[in-house]
Amino acid sequence: MAMREIRVVGDPVLRTPCAEITDIDDRVRSLVEDLLETVDADGRAGLAANQIGVGLRAFSWNIDDEVGYVLNPRLVEVSEDEYQDGDEGCLSVPGLWFPTQRAWYARVEGIDLDGKKVVVEGEELMGRCLQHECDHLDGMLYLDRLEKGVRKKAMKAIREQL
Repeated sequence: MAMREIRVVGDPVLRTPCAEITDIDDRVRSLVEDLLETVDADGRAGLAANQIGVGLRAFSWNIDDEVGYVLNPRLVEVSEDEYQDGDEGCLSVPGLWFPTQRAWYARVEGIDLDGKKVVVEGEELMGRCLQHECDHLDGMLYLDRLEKGVRKKAMKAIREQL
């Protein structure tokens, strides 16, 4: 296992949709170990594989003292009538937080390392995390979901950090 370096905004891997995992081999097992170790630090809620430079559909989470992972996740349900619009941040956009509207509840389906179906669901922070990480795997950043004026401020703040 290894604590992996986080790729930051501007790295093309973050904008590239991730490939399905077709074979659960030693490489995928090692990826899961790295995802779990890298997300298991203070201030980290979720981590997608492309954030550590791997273009495969996998992510890990660390919410309310629960650390887990899912392979080939697909967002299959979100609440349509309850939303949250609190500040959201991202390890790949370090130090910046902006109000981002997300569904209150989300459910993801995928598989585990044994190829068995996994369902991960949650409200509030867990719901936000599931949506955020699935976006990463589709090549999106939370910045893409910001309202126009907020996005303009976010992009200016990112340019000032470079």
